[in-house]
Amino acid sequence: MNRLIAAERALRTAAPHALLDAVRAVLIEQYGAEDVELFMADYGLTVLQPVSVLPHTMEPVSVHNSPAGRAFGSQEPYREELRDGRARLYLPVSVRGDRLGVLSVTLPGSDTARRRESELAEIACVLGHEVIVAERDTDLYLQARRKDRLTLAAEMQWQLLPGRSCSRPEYELGAQLEPAYAIFGDNFDWSATADRLMLYVTNGMGEGIEASLLTNLAINALRNARRAGISIADQAALADQAVYAHYQGQRYLSVLMLDFDLTTGRAGVVDAGSPRLLRLRDGVVERVDFEAQLPLGMFEETDYVAQDFHTEPGDRLVFVSDGVHAVASPQGEAYGEQALTRAIHATRLLPAAEVPRAILRELTGHRGGPAPADDALVVCLDWHGRAPRR
Repeated sequence: MNRLIAAERALRTAAPHALLDAVRAVLIEQYGAEDVELFMADYGLTVLQPVSVLPHTMEPVSVHNSPAGRAFGSQEPYREELRDGRARLYLPVSVRGDRLGVLSVTLPGSDTARRRESELAEIACVLGHEVIVAERDTDLYLQARRKDRLTLAAEMQWQLLPGRSCSRPEYELGAQLEPAYAIFGDNFDWSATADRLMLYVTNGMGEGIEASLLTNLAINALRNARRAGISIADQAALADQAVYAHYQGQRYLSVLMLDFDLTTGRAGVVDAGSPRLLRLRDGVVERVDFEAQLPLGMFEETDYVAQDFHTEPGDRLVFVSDGVHAVASPQGEAYGEQALTRAIHATRLLPAAEVPRAILRELTGHRGGPAPADDALVVCLDWHGRAPRR
């Protein structure tokens, strides 16, 4: 336990850019580690990028077929036995379900690795929290996440997002955007309190910087209204006014907004546009339709009305933008609900954080090429519900 406290203290007192150096030094001193490396998941969730100072950097490793990728996907420590009797632990670096990367620790023997695994997993968790705090003061970890250069529009969009996954006893959330390094206007946002979860799924209009600016305005208007304690319908109305005041109806934004009660599973919903919802319940996938209302900013002073929606424990909700359900194959065939239904069935055993990436891989195969012409957004919500209080 003294070792664990020493590691936590070293991380909390380290300079923001020196977290890896701090954890490496303490693991060598306290645990006899021979090598310590930190890998961050890239924006496309395809590789784990090493955190190091350029040009002295290691090669990235695949998320799909590597020991580090196995730990990242399962969110469980993975032990690799090396030929010389040493062992290497791969430990997920995550914060409340948001998967940041993997910490690898090479130890002198398998017995040592087994004995120290739980303590080292805790240190990896502390490291994740410190990385999130450090990103306010250094670009090191954000730079490590990119295997290619982001467009300016994509830079703005990623900075706007809350994370790519999160979890609580009542629910698990996962989301992903493509093309990860050149997204335009699609977006997602969520916020939770003790008893509520609010989720926005946004289908942006336009391309490049203009699309990103429009989405930034709308999301910040929604957040401003939400943080004032305003109802979901009034949030939509205020954001609608903000967008219309700036663009005068020439540009507008589609958004699906949900406000869940974590105790009952009931939600208020405002459907202002094109994002779609499909629900997997008891092995059956069905589309959930709401009363369509006008997109945000299309007309002046639009009134919005929240509709009722109910989730049950075990439900999986999958939200997609039109860059998913409307994308065409080389033969001109739309991806559509039938293909989406197959993809949702095929990924039913995956955790919510893995589902968006898996569905987007299926979409790439349908599209017949790696470069989408439009943003593609998938959000997955697994609803567990809250156990009744005794």
